This record gives sequence, C-alpha cells and structure tokens, in this order.
Amino acid sequence: MQTNLAPEFQGTPDGLAAEAILRKCVHCGFCTATCPTYQLLGDELDGPRGRIYLMKQVFEGAQPTRATQLHLDRCLTCRNCESTCPSGVDYGHLVDIGRKVVDAKVPRPAGEKAVRWLLKEGLTSPAFGPAMKLGQLVRGLLPETLKNKVPAKQDAGRWPTATHARKVLMLAGCVQPAMMPNINTATARVLDAAGIQTVVAPEAGCCGAVKFHLNDQDGGTAQMRANIDAWWPHIEAGAEAIVMNASGCGVTVKEYGHILQHDPAYAAKAARISELTKDLSELLPALVPILKPKLAQQPDAKKVIGFHPPCTLQHGQQLKGGVETHLTALGFTVQVARNEAHLCCGSAGTYSVLNPELAYQLRDRKLGHLNELQPAVIASANIGCITHLQSGTATPVRHWIELLDDALHV
Repeated sequence: MQTNLAPEFQGTPDGLAAEAILRKCVHCGFCTATCPTYQLLGDELDGPRGRIYLMKQVFEGAQPTRATQLHLDRCLTCRNCESTCPSGVDYGHLVDIGRKVVDAKVPRPAGEKAVRWLLKEGLTSPAFGPAMKLGQLVRGLLPETLKNKVPAKQDAGRWPTATHARKVLMLAGCVQPAMMPNINTATARVLDAAGIQTVVAPEAGCCGAVKFHLNDQDGGTAQMRANIDAWWPHIEAGAEAIVMNASGCGVTVKEYGHILQHDPAYAAKAARISELTKDLSELLPALVPILKPKLAQQPDAKKVIGFHPPCTLQHGQQLKGGVETHLTALGFTVQVARNEAHLCCGSAGTYSVLNPELAYQLRDRKLGHLNELQPAVIASANIGCITHLQSGTATPVRHWIELLDDALHV
C-alpha cells in the first residue's frame, strides 16, 4: 500500500514507522476473518483493514474525527490479525502510533479522560494493593460490574527459601500480586523444584503496558526505563532470564528493544532485556524431564483442563501449543476449545473496563466454546484473562502454573 505522508509526519519517527508498516499492507482482507470486533460488529471500520485505511488517511493529512477515535478504541490490540497476515504487517505497532496521533487531534469527553486517567494511574499505583484488599473484604456487597474485577481473596502460599546457582528474574507485576498472589509464589515453587531460584527486584513495577496503551507513552516508557535500571545489576550478576508468568507483560517486555530503539541511553540495554525475556511456558521443555519424577501426585487424566491461550501468548509472542504439549507430557489432560481458540476472550488489559459490552460478548462466546469440553478447571496464562473468564463461570479459572504447583506439592 502506497502512502504519501503529510508534511507534519515527514521525517518524524512516528511518520517513518507508520509509512514502513503501511507499505507492507496489500489490503487483502485475510485479517478480517480473525478479528474479534469485526466478527461481532460486521463493520469494515471495526476490522484491521478498515482501521488501517483510517490511519492511512490521517497520516496523509486528513483530519480524524471522534468516529475515527472510536473505531481505534474498539480494537482489542489482540494482534490476531498479525498471525494471519500474509504480508507481515506490524498492526500492533501501527495502531499504537495511530492512537497517539488521533488522540492528539481529537479531544476526549471529560468522563472518558477521567476513567482513562484512573486506570493508568490507579492500576500502577502502590495504593492498588491496599485498595484491592479492601475490595475483597466487602466483595459480597459490591455491584456485579465491580465485583467482576475483584477476585476472591487468595492465599499466596510459601515463597521458597533455598538458594540455587541458577537464577532468573521475575516481574512481580503491578496488579497480579494483589489480585492473585499465588501465581507468583507457585511460579517460584515450581522453579525451585527444578533447581532454579526466582529473584524479584523490588524496584521493578508495571511493565509499562497500561500507560503505553492508554496513550501515555511517555509514562509507559518511563516505567520501562525504571525496570531496566532495577534489573540491570541482576543481569550483570548472571541472571539467565527474565521470566514472565503474565503473558501480557511478556509481550511488552519483549518489545522494550523496539520501543526504546531511539533512546541512546537505553537502546542497547533494552535490546538485551528483550533478548533475555522468556514466557514461563518457554522454560517447560527443559523443566518437564526434571519435574516429572518429582510429582507428588499423578494428575487425574479424567479431569479435563480447558486451556485458553491468551492472545498475548499465541499472537503477541507467537507461542502456540507449548503449554498444552508439555503439560500433557506431565500427565495432565489439556484441551483447547474446538472452535475459535484463536479469538480473544475480551479482557485485553483495560479493554473490559472501557468497552464492557463487547468484552462480555467475547467472554461469553469464549466460555461457551470452553464449556463444550466439560472441563474440571479452565486454565490460562494471563491475569486479565483469568479474572475476566472467572467473572462469567462457576468453573474454577486458574493459571496453569498453579496446577503444576499443586501436583508437585500436594
């Protein structure tokens, strides 16, 4: 696709990046078949091809409208379209640039501004943990919409105290320790059983995704730099990887090198951080032979685990099938939905708060397919997906690492 940049974008990093991405697009439309919002709404402008057309117009000098902004807002950034694009269009990067440009030109209503500010500042604030504890204390009294975002209180369990020669860093995350603390401690216990020590740098916080995707890109990149500073001494001391047990954070940290490529002080370090970042599932091939003899309880093969692979895992990181394959090798019976396993569940970071109607339609559609498996438990790999799916079902929804931890430490 040819584009002629408007003078204001010529020679700018955003303009050059957008132009390079737009050139790859052949406008074939394969992406519409895998776009969740196009499947729900049937509107070309609520699919990747239509949104690309809108962004192209803006970069060529057209004045965006409130309608342009809403069509971009309705994108989940699930990146499913990237998995099916024959031309390799970096849609996720393009829509980040497009939203930034459109928001600079189209003022948002005061109410929207306030909600977005509360999300980007509140979710990443030290006050989030105490607020979540308070919400859990009065959870039964909360209205349903708020109750859906407050999981029941969970025991974090024991953090292992053994030291090992092999060490990995783990991002604790901004919301996961408060919402579902057992995910992090289960990760540490499983790695401990494999002879790997998990280290958390206290100064590291949110990966930067929340602010970055809510168009506070300066705030997001500031958090990225702070994390690099917190991790760097541990990298120099020999930490062999940065392990992500929240696949949404994993996508973002793996892209630090791309996002900070023009920062002379951080570009090289960011590239190294991205190189060292591994989703927890990427460790499984080496862990399976170590952990299998250590299982305290053989998994019940009759109990089906319905696995929902998050978009951030299968599309954002392009990691497909690893969790199911390796948990099966450990004796678990793991199945993905027979239909639309590739589609987003509707969580998508802050999306379920900002676009609840679409998010709940996608949630119920996803749960319908998973329930066909008659699972004893539903598993996933991202805190947002787990919380969102749990709000629509009585079937327990857990992180897959918790199931492995249970089998090791019964």
